[in-house]
Amino acid sequence: MIAATHAKRIAVGVIAAALAVGAAGCSSNPGPAKPAPGHQGAAAPNMAPHVIGDGSTAYTGLQPHLLKPTKLQPGQRPPQFVVFSWDGAGEDSQKLFSHFREVAKESNATMTYFLSGVYMLPEAKANLYTAPKHSPGHSDIGFNDLKGIKDTVTQVRAAWKEGNEIGTHFNGHYCGPDGGVGTWSVAEWKSEIAQAKSFVKNWKTNSGLKAEAPLPFDYDKELIGGRTPCLEGQKNFVKTAGELGWRYDTSGVNDQVWPKKNPNGVWDLSMQLVPVPGREFQTLSMDYNFYMNQSNAMTGDADQHEYWGNQMRDGLFQAFDRSYEGNRAPLIIGNHFESWNGGAYMKAVEETVRTECVKRDVHCVSFRQLADWLDAQDPAVLAKFHSLKVGEAPKGGWAALEATQPAAPAKPVAPLRPAAPQPAVKQAAAR
Repeated sequence: MIAATHAKRIAVGVIAAALAVGAAGCSSNPGPAKPAPGHQGAAAPNMAPHVIGDGSTAYTGLQPHLLKPTKLQPGQRPPQFVVFSWDGAGEDSQKLFSHFREVAKESNATMTYFLSGVYMLPEAKANLYTAPKHSPGHSDIGFNDLKGIKDTVTQVRAAWKEGNEIGTHFNGHYCGPDGGVGTWSVAEWKSEIAQAKSFVKNWKTNSGLKAEAPLPFDYDKELIGGRTPCLEGQKNFVKTAGELGWRYDTSGVNDQVWPKKNPNGVWDLSMQLVPVPGREFQTLSMDYNFYMNQSNAMTGDADQHEYWGNQMRDGLFQAFDRSYEGNRAPLIIGNHFESWNGGAYMKAVEETVRTECVKRDVHCVSFRQLADWLDAQDPAVLAKFHSLKVGEAPKGGWAALEATQPAAPAKPVAPLRPAAPQPAVKQAAAR
């Protein structure tokens, strides 16, 4: 079962990102809430599904409820984008996948669900998976049972129809130096990706659940990005993504600044460093990193659970406010369907969705939709947005920023590599 395997995912590294001190006050006048369905588009017309392969997937037309990307008008302030994403998305006894689907619908939001391929593969067929540098039939997060596969398929099917993106968290979740994803070559990444796609495209054959409805998309076209386990292996993964024509990667760590494409032509939509209220450092915009910093990734004192959840919520609020009132850089947030510290982080994320996604000029979208919007913009305008630091609003307004002289040509981007570790604060690698 997924619930039994989640606890096996253990962080093994240190995020070597510079930890800056900073905080931002809450917005005092966020503006009126926008009406639902707001920015979401209408549903696509019904059409007979075009079954693919064994019927595990099917082409059913254009995805409904997507933000229509529009080019900014001269001098126009960009909207505030927020991306909520979920690593290893699957439905288990906690029913958090189904719960957050409802939260998203009620808050005029869409999200990205990074499906782990082995969650579509039953234990009895484990030998169909051979991870790079590992023996057949092994996975650090196990496999699934038939009920778990059926429940996960139900949620993935409904999520896509609601405008959410189905990305990938790959398969076995291997971290560390002993055959972890950080040691994989481009060829090995291609093998891992091909297997992840195969498990999604053939879940009916592998599970025997042939009476179930197909997933309503062509996974070869749906899959355009992912997040690596423990944020390791990004260098060769990004090379692989570029060769496969994928459009984004979210396996890195960055400040709250406007994203750029890396030399492989892939959008770097990294998670970000956000405030930890009351502490003199920032942490990664992910539930697991708050969990690590607060209780060393172990269940802590129950009397502290509410405080810790509020600390994460308020940190995300501060991160939102400094973008919303400042440089308008997209806010990227990562999560897991887990109930660590009594569900404190799930409550924090839910409160963040319900509070921020309904504000004026805010779009809570998937990575696909953010990439679509970025691709629709004038590169020269985006280059000027890149000049804005964390929380920095353009002096004289957005029209004045656009009227400035073009920036000097950018220097070649250095190869992705970790910065020097920061020994003062233990910063857990995302799982």
